[in-house]
Amino acid sequence: MRKKNKFIPVNPMADEFGAGISIDRLTLYDVSISEQTTSDGSEEATQSHRHDSHSFFLLESGTVHIEIDFQQYKIKSPSVIYMHPDQVHRTTVLEKITVSSWAINTENIHAEYLNLLEDITPVKPLTLAKETFSLMSEAVSLCLKFAERKNDKLYHSLLKDSCNALVALVLSQYLAQAQPTDKLSRFEIVTKAFRETLERNYTAAKRPAEYAQKLNISIPYLNECVKNTTGYSVSHHIQQRVILEAKRLLYYSDKSVKEIATALGYDDYPYFSRLFAKVTGMTAVAFRNKNRD
Repeated sequence: MRKKNKFIPVNPMADEFGAGISIDRLTLYDVSISEQTTSDGSEEATQSHRHDSHSFFLLESGTVHIEIDFQQYKIKSPSVIYMHPDQVHRTTVLEKITVSSWAINTENIHAEYLNLLEDITPVKPLTLAKETFSLMSEAVSLCLKFAERKNDKLYHSLLKDSCNALVALVLSQYLAQAQPTDKLSRFEIVTKAFRETLERNYTAAKRPAEYAQKLNISIPYLNECVKNTTGYSVSHHIQQRVILEAKRLLYYSDKSVKEIATALGYDDYPYFSRLFAKVTGMTAVAFRNKNRD
């Protein structure tokens, strides 16, 4: 049965060295979500949670089944995945894996990389070419050696720079699959800016006019850009982002529907309830009950 929590658990990742950075490589043996405990300590990963940092996982061998924001993925080695702090996830099956993981908090990520990471979220697992995987695995091994040198005068700088190099390697793989910014149309540029603004403001700003004002463009033009690029209106995207967070809280926490409404910026609880039902086709309570064991 799913563990009940008042809030979505946030697992600390980036405090292993007291520097806002963590890196590790480990081997885990077969386990499924039905098992309550495992000898390798992987129980925590099988419970739905967020991380307190930007997290990266290099699957060097084996297969992992993972659920990220209600989407199921079967990841086979060699693969890499980036996990944004907002994303709720859990591991459901491990099939004899070796995985390297590193996490770095916002303060320690290079500003350029942080902006790029925000641009590509939410992200999905990427399969790596042999040469790229080999390079990334070697880079992790080097970073692990740096992490052992705690008596070095520039220990934190060494750890920070080497982990940022790993972040850059992962980013380069995601960016290789993305459309170059200099080739984006004006509509796509505006839509990209809207999505970034939405991610930062969805709990406070609920009307298209608020986003148009933040972007210094008219409401009709914002709608035209977003609908032309995505096929959906600005209002649709605002509602979808809010409802995704509502689903996360309904499924992974035991906050009341009224508490969730308040947390998402809705003082009018009945309005939030109607909105949830309109977007999902069921009430918030029905959604929660449907997904409980």
